[in-house]
Amino acid sequence: MDYPNTRLADYTEDSSIKRGSFDLPFVLLTVLLLTIGVIMVLSASFARAYYDPGNETGGNATYYFTRQLFFAVSGIAIMFALSKFPMVFFRRISGMFMAVSIGFLVLVLILGVVGGGSRRWINLGITTFQPSEITKLAVILTFASMICKRKGKMKDFKVGILPFAMILGGIVVLLVLEPHLSASIIIIAIGAIMLFAGGAEAKWFIGGIAAVALVGIIIVNFMPYASTRITTWLDPFSDTSKDGYQIIQSLYSIGSGGVLGLGLGQSRQKYLYLPEEHNDFIFAIVCEELGFIGAILILALFAMLIIRGYWLALHAKDKFSSLVITGITSLLALQVFLNVAVVTNLIPCTGISLPFFSYGGTAMWIQLAEIGIVLSASRDIHRG
Repeated sequence: MDYPNTRLADYTEDSSIKRGSFDLPFVLLTVLLLTIGVIMVLSASFARAYYDPGNETGGNATYYFTRQLFFAVSGIAIMFALSKFPMVFFRRISGMFMAVSIGFLVLVLILGVVGGGSRRWINLGITTFQPSEITKLAVILTFASMICKRKGKMKDFKVGILPFAMILGGIVVLLVLEPHLSASIIIIAIGAIMLFAGGAEAKWFIGGIAAVALVGIIIVNFMPYASTRITTWLDPFSDTSKDGYQIIQSLYSIGSGGVLGLGLGQSRQKYLYLPEEHNDFIFAIVCEELGFIGAILILALFAMLIIRGYWLALHAKDKFSSLVITGITSLLALQVFLNVAVVTNLIPCTGISLPFFSYGGTAMWIQLAEIGIVLSASRDIHRG
């Protein structure tokens, strides 16, 4: 990709250069998806919130909805606030941001909250915080900055591959200790995408894929829960009351929705049959209530957002902005694909949320913060 012969600072620090408005199509698509997502959280969660076996919600049927609405509104404020920061700001803080994210990954191993057999969260009071979420963004910003500094040296293994591989390796080790394999997969994939976009030679990716495959084989053979997920994926009906229960209920939800769906709010599986119905498996409720057509329309909105993101990356005014937009857009695309693939049993269960739809505070804030960074870069594209 060719870029103008100008420094990043030329677009971000010179007060005489007026930055343009942010990209309106990208904002509208984001807000539309977010609005649909918040409505679906209300529909999917009210039965579980009302029943509340753990007494967390106090029997308030709108508990998850009101919290998600708060996270969405405050997240939009974060998005617009970050869109005003120049891209040079994000470049300057990238190294510090990476250090902080790694610090949190270490801290979660010591003070983290245990849930589902994993130690992935830090309790913030109003919500729980998952350090792996900010680590994804830290990888994008740091790798983009490092690639820009190396310029034409990305084809050199010692300069263009080894430092990046060492960073990814350290992060993955910390994530495996939680354990959090889905985040490990995404971060490795994002790192590879960033290197490819930055000009690294394709041959190194073949070796990387082989290494990841080897690690995957080791994990499956030495971590019982990982091998159980593979077995369940291949034949969920072999254990309908335990390991295969969730995916079976998800498939029932999707199948019962048919072409047109049962209607908004009319899902049957959300009545405590389908676990995580307002979180990782919310797309199954979308299919049940809105049907095949509704699900396809939502996926089409995601596709338009992703395509628009790559369009912005191609038209970015500098390499750093282009790499950051590419990384954030690719992260969004990966999470959408992997979540839908899990819900439909195309791949083994990985515990990946659906952006703008799945319930969760810090994930929502970070996703909208990422959108805000893309909007910041888009302001230089639309500069008058």
